[in-house]
Amino acid sequence: MSLTGTPFLYTLIVLFAIAIVVPLVLWSRMRGPKALRLAARMLMLLFAQGTAVALVFVLVNNANSLYDNWADLLGTGDHVQQAANLGADGTGGIALKRLPKVKQDFTAASGPGMRGVRETQLKGRVSGVNAEVYVWLPPQYSEPKYAHHRFPVVELLPGYPGSAKAWFGSMHATQQLAPLMRNGEVAPFILVAPRTNLLAGVDTGCANIPGTVNADSWLSIDVPKMVMDNFRALPAPDGWAVSGYSAGAHCAVKLAVAHPDRYMAAVSMSGYNDPIGERNSLAAQNLTLREENNPYLLLKKKLTPPKIALYLSGQPHDGYEAAVALEETAKAPTTVHVVFIPKSAGGHTMALWRPQVVPSFRWLSVEMGQHRAHARSSTPLEPSTAGSTHAALASGTSSRAGAGRRR
Repeated sequence: MSLTGTPFLYTLIVLFAIAIVVPLVLWSRMRGPKALRLAARMLMLLFAQGTAVALVFVLVNNANSLYDNWADLLGTGDHVQQAANLGADGTGGIALKRLPKVKQDFTAASGPGMRGVRETQLKGRVSGVNAEVYVWLPPQYSEPKYAHHRFPVVELLPGYPGSAKAWFGSMHATQQLAPLMRNGEVAPFILVAPRTNLLAGVDTGCANIPGTVNADSWLSIDVPKMVMDNFRALPAPDGWAVSGYSAGAHCAVKLAVAHPDRYMAAVSMSGYNDPIGERNSLAAQNLTLREENNPYLLLKKKLTPPKIALYLSGQPHDGYEAAVALEETAKAPTTVHVVFIPKSAGGHTMALWRPQVVPSFRWLSVEMGQHRAHARSSTPLEPSTAGSTHAALASGTSSRAGAGRRR
């Protein structure tokens, strides 16, 4: 029975109801020795408490997409086949353009919010990771007039622990974005959500660690190549962005800063710079790994500032300070947009990040030039629509781009 499935949830609800009714009915009617009656009553209480805890856990897990299956919960899942030393660029010296095309079979994904989402099991030829990837195509993808059109892509990364399905389920990404894509308020993006929970009980920190995991190469090489080989996706870097929340936010910025040849933009919601922000992160194991996977230090040490755009949102002591640090160290052509979220908006939960999906994708549409490209291939944006897009960006946002705004 699936951990996140409806049958398991309903089973727990029924068991919890039974656990409440049974003591009410039998508590004073029990017969036999005192010790036996005491033991039976204790068992009824433990059963009631156990079912209550299990039901609350499942409700919280389903709401926040923390664990996707029993293997993730029990720590028995391992999606790493090998983790060779791939070098500083994560390619292992492989000429990526010479690799044969990756042809994948896709099936309809199941679960809340997964309507229209396709699923495939990808064996990463470079990273050695074997895991699922979810792909959602924008409404325009199947329209005849877009038959020869290539679409921009956004990789979606969850927090830790977190399921790749979270963006479609708990975050309501497609539910929020599809109508806006249809009417031209948001550019038609291909959404890609790869598994990031690759090893049992630890956060990979989207790092390459020889002998352990090559999470960076999985996310920035294997997954993008598969998408471009199977769908009409724009090439990197101009057609690619990455977005995440919490630990996924840290990864999103790190990937963009480390690989401006693979991504041109990143969105971070409640992210952090130092990998120690997630104590279960493999990238926080020692000082060297922490420095190599700290986007602030990577950006600060670059001799040539990368041509990337960063959208960083956070609350005091939960992402905002990390965002400001990146903003202050950025130099043109790097651009940074910091969005301050007040504490009154809520805590470190889906309820905080879900409302940020639309404004961040409006920003991506403008920053990646996709509104202009979309307007050339369809109906131009009405002045009121374009104005509302820019107004949404301006509200609560500070912008810094070294010597000015890129593009």
